[in-house]
Amino acid sequence: MRTSFSSLEVCAATCSFAPVERGSIDAALIHQVMPQALRHLQALNTSSKLLLLKIYFLLGYYRAAILLTSFKRLSSPLQHYREEPQRMPASDQQKQRAAHLGYLVAGAARFTPWQSRCLVQVLTLQRLMAKEGIGGRFYLGVNRKSESGELSAHAWLRCGEQIVNGAYGHEQFAVVSTFSWLER
Repeated sequence: MRTSFSSLEVCAATCSFAPVERGSIDAALIHQVMPQALRHLQALNTSSKLLLLKIYFLLGYYRAAILLTSFKRLSSPLQHYREEPQRMPASDQQKQRAAHLGYLVAGAARFTPWQSRCLVQVLTLQRLMAKEGIGGRFYLGVNRKSESGELSAHAWLRCGEQIVNGAYGHEQFAVVSTFSWLER
C-alpha cells in the first residue's frame, strides 16, 4: 500500500540542491579537487578517519534503503509532525558537534559513486546525531517550479535553531513534514 510520502520519492530522485551533480564535473576539476581532498584526509586523526568511513557506509546504506524500502519504514522510530512544533533548544556543544557531523556527511557525500543527495545525507546525519544523544529534527519540503510545473523536493536538518545540513535553498520549499528525535 502506498503511503502519503510521495514527495519523499521526489526528494530522493530530484533534490535540486545536491552539493555536486554527477556528470557535471570536468576532468580538470577532478584533478584539482582529489589531491586536496586526499591531503585533508591524511591530516585527520584516526578516529575522524573511522568516522568518515562509517559515514560513507551509512550514506550507501540509506541510498539503498530509500530505493528498496518505504520511507514509512525508515521514519518509524521518529516522531512525525504535519505542522512544525515549537523548537527545543540545544546546547552550544550539541550544536557544534551536529554542525561538525553535518560538515563531514556533506563532504563524504561528494565522493560517493552513488547519488547522495539531501534525503540520504539527512537520514545519515540523523542516525549519527541520535547515536550521540543529540536531538534535532528534519524537514521535507516541496516546490513547484512555475515555468515548467515540475515538482522538486528538498530535505534539511536542524539542531536547535541551526540548520546543519541542507541549508542551501531550503527557504524556497514549503514544509510538508517534520520529523524529530530525542526532543522532549
